[in-house]
Amino acid sequence: MKQIILGTAGHIDHGKTSLIKAVTGTDTDRLKEEKLRGITIELGFASLELPGGQHVGVVDVPGHEKFIKNMVAGATGIDIVVMVIAADEGVMPQTREHLEICSLLDIKYGFIVLNKVDLVDEEWLELVKEDTADFLKGTFLEGTPMVPVSAVTGQGIQEFIKTLEDLSSLIPERSISGLFRLPVDRVFSMKGFGTVITGTLISGHVSVGDAVQIYPSMVSSNVRGIQVHNKTVNTAEAGMRTAINFKGLEKTSINRGEMLGKPGEMKSSYMIDVSLQFLTINKKPMKNRTRVRFHAGTSEILGIIALLEKDEIAPGETSVVQIRLDSPVTVVKDDRFVIRSYSPIRTIGGGRVLNPIPKKHKGFKPEVIKGLNGLMNNTPEEIVEYCVNQSSHKGVNYADLRIMTNLADKQLQSIISGLLSKRILICTDKDNRLYIHNNTFEKIKNEILQVLENYHKINLLKTGMSKEELKTKFPLIMGSKLFNLIIIQMEKKDEIISEDDTVRLSGHSISLGADQAELKKKILEIYKKTGLKPPYFRDIPDQLKIDVQSAKDVLMLLIEENMIIKAKDDLYFDRDAVDMLKKRLIDFFDANMELTTPNFKDIAGVSRKYLIPLIEYFDSINLTIRIGDIRKLRNK
Repeated sequence: MKQIILGTAGHIDHGKTSLIKAVTGTDTDRLKEEKLRGITIELGFASLELPGGQHVGVVDVPGHEKFIKNMVAGATGIDIVVMVIAADEGVMPQTREHLEICSLLDIKYGFIVLNKVDLVDEEWLELVKEDTADFLKGTFLEGTPMVPVSAVTGQGIQEFIKTLEDLSSLIPERSISGLFRLPVDRVFSMKGFGTVITGTLISGHVSVGDAVQIYPSMVSSNVRGIQVHNKTVNTAEAGMRTAINFKGLEKTSINRGEMLGKPGEMKSSYMIDVSLQFLTINKKPMKNRTRVRFHAGTSEILGIIALLEKDEIAPGETSVVQIRLDSPVTVVKDDRFVIRSYSPIRTIGGGRVLNPIPKKHKGFKPEVIKGLNGLMNNTPEEIVEYCVNQSSHKGVNYADLRIMTNLADKQLQSIISGLLSKRILICTDKDNRLYIHNNTFEKIKNEILQVLENYHKINLLKTGMSKEELKTKFPLIMGSKLFNLIIIQMEKKDEIISEDDTVRLSGHSISLGADQAELKKKILEIYKKTGLKPPYFRDIPDQLKIDVQSAKDVLMLLIEENMIIKAKDDLYFDRDAVDMLKKRLIDFFDANMELTTPNFKDIAGVSRKYLIPLIEYFDSINLTIRIGDIRKLRNK
């Protein structure tokens, strides 16, 4: 069966609470202060079963202007609004403001109740009907039924119920798929139950035993029990007035305005990008950095409006803006919101969320304005692509895409699969389902090619650049899987060649000049002649009467070509000589379990100057392992 929430709206003392009591039998004013003062202060709740069997959850909101924030909290998630207008007073200030709020929250269904008809005659009632009809022109309530009622005598109550039932049949079924979200509108403790929260479940579903998380405080718990319409159930679905109690959760750890969801599925932000409608009732344009009260779900947060599109917004205009908040809010794309002025407090506008977790924007950037307008008008595929493209090298994971697009899982997964197959998106981390746009991938790849090209121009005698050095040129992605993925893809496309720990352009080769080739031959000859007793490298340039840098460049080339090995600073050995020593060392271990320093001296036939660097070299390549004063063959 469909889940339907009915909400009241209207001026103070127009009889909203008495109407709900007459229809449901429930007095929604539960506070002592409410009963003493005769006004509704907090949200009230009731339930109703229509003659056809349809269940309706009821939210009764306060009408006093001081409690508008409570009214906005109650209006979140309602399907049908009943605008209550007292027949003896007609349209009043809070009638107008409540209608504005309902319009901004995009409530699409409702009707009018003209209450207290027992206090007026027919002629006066007709005048009120005409005045009300004029008031509703151009609004979503224009042309809706207008039901005369007396909550005191019971007149019109049956017509009210019939009108509600007719309208309920038009409400579409809610999808129970998607993110579980329940804006908290009440928190209390019950003896024997512990902490209980209530709210209208606006999407998804929740079951007993589920792990849940409170956003933005990030407190976690498990669902201990669920009630819907005062009946214990195992699962609650979107559209239900729901009460949930938790295991081991303190009442002080959760507040009205927070959002209940599943762990890791939501994200809170101090900034949101929105489409803002500035109401025509405002007398002055909205300036940049206007201080406002932001209402979304059941939350009220102070913040400022950062204009992005123009210097000011005139009354009646709609513009994309960024709202920067004093504390974080938890919303998803297309959530509706209301803003009220800081002082004096009055509803001045509202609209819908475009990006719930944006980066900070500078004003008047054409690409930013175009992108945000695209979030209102583009196809789902274009929106997904835009969100990933905006994430640059950081990428965006699947969980964030859910709240940034507000698409059903099946549709979002299908879109991502299609974009991956076209290589518009690239998955950089399968475990975390992290995606970047191909534009970003190609940009970084081209930057790597440019870095290598510049390196080859400067280091003519080096076969390539070390991978570690190349990584340091890209600090933003150095520690991520993205760098290795790009290197692998470039190797597959034969754009680069990766050998050992070096990388070079596939077309790069070393071309020695005649002088360099001769120098290479001379240096190699020195090391081959001296074998395991070479000179320090610092002495070679003087010996050959060449400059130090030229000698170093050729030496590095010999090392890269594996003709010379480095044992320690300034001490290098001929590769063939070291390989022969390595063979003798292995032969020694065939007959012996341990090697002492004197043993190694006998094998190598060199002085301590070379002895220690050589044995430490064999340690470094994992041939030998030192244990105290002896060494053993590591693979034994």
